[in-house]
Amino acid sequence: MWSEQQRTYMEKQNETDKVTPDKRTDDLIARLLGLIRSSAAPSDLLYYQLGNAYRKRGNFSEALNCYLEAMALNPDSPAAEAHRMLTDIIEFYHKDYYNP
Repeated sequence: MWSEQQRTYMEKQNETDKVTPDKRTDDLIARLLGLIRSSAAPSDLLYYQLGNAYRKRGNFSEALNCYLEAMALNPDSPAAEAHRMLTDIIEFYHKDYYNP
């Protein structure tokens, strides 16, 4: 039997899964931030999805921060690979991001 906290987490996760990529990115970010704030326990998956939304929007620094947060919660999160790939892209294409 699941605890109340686990049920709440699953309900929030199901809400997040309903957000489709074709919605505007700003709406997606606002929804994910709302889910993160309303969660009793932080979710690495929500931070990972938020990082993806920020990356899609072109806000790489926020995307990296979200991926790091997800990795802090769960080192085996898919955010670890996303963080590595985004870092590789920045190092190759946007070297000036490191030296403003």
